[in-house]
Amino acid sequence: MSDGTDRPSGRSVPIPGLGDPARLRALAETRLAATPDDAFDRFARLVADLLDVPVALVSLVDAERQFFPGETGLPQPWADRREAPLSHSFCQHVVDLETPMVLPDARLYPRVRDNLAIPDLGVVAYAGMPLTDLDGRVLGSLCAIDSKPRAWTAAQLRTLADLAAACSSELRLRIALDGAEQARRRAEEAHSRLALLAGLSETLAGTLDIGTALRQLTATMVPLLADWCVVSVVGPDGGLHDVVAAHRDPARAADVARFAQLMRTRLGPGSITLTVLRTGTPVLGGAATLADVRSGTIGSEMPEIAERLGFASHLTVPVTDTGRDRVLGTVTLVNGPARRHLDDGDLLTAVEIGRRAGQAIGNSSMYGEQRHVAHVLQHSMLPPLPTDDRLELAARYQPAADRVEVGGDWYDVFRQPDGDLVAAIGDVAGHDIEAAATMGQLRNLVRGNAYGRTDAVADLMRHLDDTIRGLRIPAVATAVLVRLRSDGRGGQSVAWCNAGHPAPLVVRADGTVEALAAPPEPLLGLTAPVRRTTHHATLAGGDTLLLFSDGLVERRDQPIDTGLDELADRLRGTESLPLDRLCDLLVTAAHRREDDIALLAVRAR
Repeated sequence: MSDGTDRPSGRSVPIPGLGDPARLRALAETRLAATPDDAFDRFARLVADLLDVPVALVSLVDAERQFFPGETGLPQPWADRREAPLSHSFCQHVVDLETPMVLPDARLYPRVRDNLAIPDLGVVAYAGMPLTDLDGRVLGSLCAIDSKPRAWTAAQLRTLADLAAACSSELRLRIALDGAEQARRRAEEAHSRLALLAGLSETLAGTLDIGTALRQLTATMVPLLADWCVVSVVGPDGGLHDVVAAHRDPARAADVARFAQLMRTRLGPGSITLTVLRTGTPVLGGAATLADVRSGTIGSEMPEIAERLGFASHLTVPVTDTGRDRVLGTVTLVNGPARRHLDDGDLLTAVEIGRRAGQAIGNSSMYGEQRHVAHVLQHSMLPPLPTDDRLELAARYQPAADRVEVGGDWYDVFRQPDGDLVAAIGDVAGHDIEAAATMGQLRNLVRGNAYGRTDAVADLMRHLDDTIRGLRIPAVATAVLVRLRSDGRGGQSVAWCNAGHPAPLVVRADGTVEALAAPPEPLLGLTAPVRRTTHHATLAGGDTLLLFSDGLVERRDQPIDTGLDELADRLRGTESLPLDRLCDLLVTAAHRREDDIALLAVRAR
């Protein structure tokens, strides 16, 4: 046993071994603190009773202090505090020496004679036995203290050593329980990660909008994987274009949103995000400081925000589009000091998230490009509206909200040589490029078939049937064909023929709504000839004729007649609305735009 005389100086000097990370980790795993613990208080009382000492301690020592989960006999205020600084610690030397320390009179030993425990805690005689974990690391000591000199007997020291061994077993049990609890938490986390990954592809596949996909991704990861996260996507110029962030604390929403905004312009050359974008290699900062943020950003605002959000560990992985072998963006996960550090397991999960997110974002980008091309193609097939002193015209085409394909809805208006106006609206079955191509053919056939001819509209429609059948155009379509002719009294005579299309509506100048209903007739493009009928109506000044495709009124959960009735109700009282505003109102009110919408409005002046 050491008598403590092997150091020449009795003054307190730093002991490097106290800061050993493995020792401190084991100490933390005991989950003990400067608070009473029944089991260790019992050990202290046993020492006091069996060795007949006024003070006994279960003393654990970290890098900055000693604390007492078990104690008896300490004077105030130390008994309430349950801790003391290292300037008052004899037990730190047991940790340093890794052997028992036995002092009959501490005032005679240079190592400790200037220790403030002598005057402040009344420590004179001291006997301390190491408390160890399973790997033999000394976490503290079980010690007996007397306020006067005493000669410790071999029996007393043997008893103290036996109690220290039992006390060490209790510490090891606490560490094992903590390990089991950590293992349980890790198992739960692993299960949650698997569940997250299983549902992530489905979640991301539910939308083809990049912004929505990013918001869903951040909401999925926080707080399950991290305290906060940032997902970024590069634009065509290679810079960050879309940046979305989320924090587990709703009160930090403004801070995390500002951090995401600054990422577009305030990342410096040392930025981890830019490095991952450039190299495609993940980066794990298992233990981090704000210096990591300062080294990669410009100015002080982002480090200040990161400090408020919590920044103790982080990782960044690429969002990869494996099909095109390119990096589309990054995913960054961050934990604050109150949560465990991110590790290799988190990194593997994040890499897989980045891969799945890359597939979704790549699909979204492709969808956006295709949708733009499709819309340009669709609108190129829709003609400009003619001007007319006697008629006001407006039209709208609106694609379905959740589909990229061009469709078969169309409208057309053109003037005849005799001054009549011919209007048509139709819908070719299908929602693909073939439907759009057929729609273009059909629209051109209507023009070529009707232009310059004075035939009744039923004859024009029947001739269109014959042309489709004779040229073997693979078209099944609905259509309404209308001729408007001035009646010489300020109004318009309307002749129309309907081939299986929703009935046009007329909004009268007095606000009433009428349907141009007639017995149903077959669709265009059928193999056998069919009869077609011309019907007649009039438009007085201020009356509005509406031609529309079924996307304006049809819903999956109700009959089309219900949608027509709802449209008629919506139109009542709209007679004074400007025609453009009326069209916008009708298109905006269409329920979820489950289908393309074509709309043509004609108002008699």
